[in-house]
Amino acid sequence: MKRRAFLALSTGIVTGLAGCATDAGSGAGDGTDSTVSTATATATRTTDTDEAQEIGGNDDTATTGTDRPSPREVTSNPNDPKPADGYPPEPDSVPAERDIDTDAYETIGVDGEQVRLAPVEDVHYWWARREARFADARGMAQYRNEHVYGAVSSPAGSPLDISPVADWSQSDRIICYCGCPHHLSSVRAAELQQAGYSNVFVIDEGYYEWKGLDYPVVGENVSERRTYRIRGRVDPEQQGEMVWVREVGSDRMEAAPIRADGTFSVHVKFADVTGQTRVTVELPTGDITGTLAGLSTRVVTG
Repeated sequence: MKRRAFLALSTGIVTGLAGCATDAGSGAGDGTDSTVSTATATATRTTDTDEAQEIGGNDDTATTGTDRPSPREVTSNPNDPKPADGYPPEPDSVPAERDIDTDAYETIGVDGEQVRLAPVEDVHYWWARREARFADARGMAQYRNEHVYGAVSSPAGSPLDISPVADWSQSDRIICYCGCPHHLSSVRAAELQQAGYSNVFVIDEGYYEWKGLDYPVVGENVSERRTYRIRGRVDPEQQGEMVWVREVGSDRMEAAPIRADGTFSVHVKFADVTGQTRVTVELPTGDITGTLAGLSTRVVTG
């Protein structure tokens, strides 16, 4: 049962909502896919530019710091009487009860934990019945821009005690999600399981599938975004380790695991960036900092 985001909210905040994401095509020579979010589009197309020029070192190692407010301070859920509980407000209608066999879910191994991947349709069923709490595993800026309606910010790698999740029962069903599509969220889910939370899942297809199905989202900026694909290769012995891509001067981040052959591919989906936006690629062997345009049109090597 699909429900448009703005059906749950008042007219005064309609401008803060979006229904789905549509890739308008690749950027003009900067290695991007331009994605425009509207309230009516439902299709998503992605094109990638693959070039084999290799880069072996940093083109610039300068970085800048940023103030990172506590996620407890960022629970942007308009018209939600309890914005920090991870649930959406009471829905207008509730889907009929049905059985879901979570034992049949695919799992992935992350940091010694087996993390369960839940299909987005099942997750939406739990959302509509208020049977799951939602935790956004992306950076704070990404959460502010847009997130699942009702979700709280709980970035992967951040201390649990500064997240609203710390106040939730460890037996409650918790859904983590990110946009890459389940790399950051699986890291956060593993952290929660290691902390004693026993009923944790991640959205298998990720945030943008949720948004593309016109499920409810809210945020400050959901109009336009670009996708940059950063590919690379390292020693295959580093299989399973994570590669992180972080925007310089911001807490926005994406991640992906290293495959068995040593390759990796990180899809960077940030709002309001250009090819000149600077990011740092964190590899097991060291960091590489450069522009999105430069890094996304080369094979990054460790």
